[in-house]
Amino acid sequence: MKTARQVLESKPTQAIYSIPPGATVYAALQLMAEKAIGALLVIERGDIVGILSERDYARKVILMQRTSRETFVRDIMTSAVIYVRGDQSTDECMALMTQHRLRHLPVMDGDTLVGMLSIGDLVKDIISEQKFIIDQLEHYISGTPHLKL
Repeated sequence: MKTARQVLESKPTQAIYSIPPGATVYAALQLMAEKAIGALLVIERGDIVGILSERDYARKVILMQRTSRETFVRDIMTSAVIYVRGDQSTDECMALMTQHRLRHLPVMDGDTLVGMLSIGDLVKDIISEQKFIIDQLEHYISGTPHLKL
């Protein structure tokens, strides 16, 4: 089983995107669309003060009849950010995401932000591991040489 750090290292890009709390929700949506991501960390003076997701936008702007050009990130962000350490397993990450109904998890190394995992990153990794195990079992059953671990 892989760790959060290993999954991060396997991602094609390890960029971390963020926005300040005083930015408009419209600016945040533009950045998310440009980068094809579903969440941004909200950072102020180097500290993580929240996370903003597409879900926050849908529930706290659209459904409350606000406008994204006049609403600030600080007004709709989720302030209680749940994160994981780089050495935590993918199973632990998935359990946290399921328990707290999250789609994104920042990964921290002490006080240092090292990346962001999405539910898609974890599912992709789990599928890859399962495919490897299935291939190994098929080779074992058929008696053909198999890949070494």
